[in-house]
Amino acid sequence: MNLPIELGVNIDHIANIRQARFTPYPDLLEAVALIEKAGAHAITLHLREDRRHIQDADVYAVRKALTTRMNFEMGATAEMVKIALDVQPHDVCVVPEKREELTTEGGLDVIGQFERIQKVTQELSRANIRVSLFIEPDMEQIRRVPDIGAPVIELHTGTYANNTGEAKWRELERIQQAAEFAHSLGIQVNAGHGLDYQNTVAIAMIPTIRELNIGHAMVARAVFVGIEAATREMLVLMQAARADA
Repeated sequence: MNLPIELGVNIDHIANIRQARFTPYPDLLEAVALIEKAGAHAITLHLREDRRHIQDADVYAVRKALTTRMNFEMGATAEMVKIALDVQPHDVCVVPEKREELTTEGGLDVIGQFERIQKVTQELSRANIRVSLFIEPDMEQIRRVPDIGAPVIELHTGTYANNTGEAKWRELERIQQAAEFAHSLGIQVNAGHGLDYQNTVAIAMIPTIRELNIGHAMVARAVFVGIEAATREMLVLMQAARADA
């Protein structure tokens, strides 16, 4: 029997539209209500150091309003740990972050930054916040996750999404093997980055992946059909792929 698959919808790019002109619209809380109505399982948002899209007030307002889970993406900094401990999201996904990047590029180096990531994980875990680490589908990185103490990983799918041809399928195989290995260690496996209405199918068919976090493609689709319909379409696609796995 296949494990169920869930959808976390990243609302960062809705905030990007708002921040382009510093208007009060689009309203993130209206978006969250429509996404939840459509059946999404979690709302994902990334409070970046430079506050380029999501703002501090958004994090508090969304946490208060949502009826599903909050997946709070953050860098491994003392400032973000303090905010997370105050907000009390259901999940924190620790991600690498560089000021100059357009979006998150690649996964955490949990080997090279072991002590810092372990400290952040322990602080959040003591507050009963579930911690996920955004990492590459790399066996050596995954092997260190139990030592850090994080119960969840999110595999970076950007390389898969951005490649074509043989390189794309090699990366898909790498993701499959990484998901199976992490699952064998008792780690919950999520995945995300660069997923859209075409390339998500193959990822959703990997039976050991429990959740996909998707944002940009769904916000782009929402321009034409609305965010509620865009969410429903993605859910149907994911669930059909899992059923066929």
